[in-house]
Amino acid sequence: AEWSGFEAALCFTTGYQTNLGAISALAGKGDHVISDKLNHASIMDGIFLSKGFAGNVNLHRYRHNDMKDLEARLQKIPEDEGKLIVTDGVFSMEGDVARLLEMRALADKYKAALYLDEAHSVGVLGKSGRGTAEHFDNKVQPDLTMCTFSKTFGSIGGYVAGPAEVIDYIKHFARPLIFSASMPPANLASVMASLDILEAEPERVLRLQEIARKMIDGFQSLGFDTGVTETPIIPLVTGTPEQTIRFWHALFNRGIYTNPVIPPAVPPNRCLIRTSYMSLHTDDDLDFFLKTAAEEAEKLGLLNGQKG
Repeated sequence: AEWSGFEAALCFTTGYQTNLGAISALAGKGDHVISDKLNHASIMDGIFLSKGFAGNVNLHRYRHNDMKDLEARLQKIPEDEGKLIVTDGVFSMEGDVARLLEMRALADKYKAALYLDEAHSVGVLGKSGRGTAEHFDNKVQPDLTMCTFSKTFGSIGGYVAGPAEVIDYIKHFARPLIFSASMPPANLASVMASLDILEAEPERVLRLQEIARKMIDGFQSLGFDTGVTETPIIPLVTGTPEQTIRFWHALFNRGIYTNPVIPPAVPPNRCLIRTSYMSLHTDDDLDFFLKTAAEEAEKLGLLNGQKG
């Protein structure tokens, strides 16, 4: 809680359970949850669980990172009805960043609470790796934030942080917390050790940000479509599922592990290879990847100028 800048925090067994429990506890009968269309599945499942409990929780999905569409949906909701805006900080497939400044302004204007999923932001964004708000120089804050321990912290579990009375409410009403086991002590200890390293060695975060810039620029200069990413989650848009799997196999056979992303995770014509990075990757590692990816993509006709 102290590290994330909130009064209180609550740990769950996994990051998935965190969103499942917190969102389903917060959204009650007659409330409205307004969610980005590209939010993580755990957010959507938390909303679906709240609909199952309360029966008539209203779900509104706005176009990805489209603030005009978000406002249009907020305008249609009666002022006196509960509203919860939910967004990823960094989107897990495309790697772009939520427009937190505009979202905070809209939340205040329409009397909505703002819930921020920092699973892919903590340890990545900001001078000290504290996430999306720090990325925007802490000009605004969400009302609630969550993060998983399975990414930057290299463990398992998750937390939600916010005002003490809200966290206490979640503690008593989140069924995925109440009726599940606690985190193992060894995992908690590893999270605390990772947090100590993150606080003591902020240069790791700066190195990761440097790597992201190098790889985005490098892939784009080679003719890859990297979408709208701003982070170390860098998609290489490939097109069809067949092209994606062929490219993935080619990279794997040359010693490079990536993640192929095909339907239903993405639209059929927007398949991609998801690449992600660590601060420990060397420039030699990165240059080898760029060279190899270009060679294999050229064989498959995947580079801009080859398609169509």
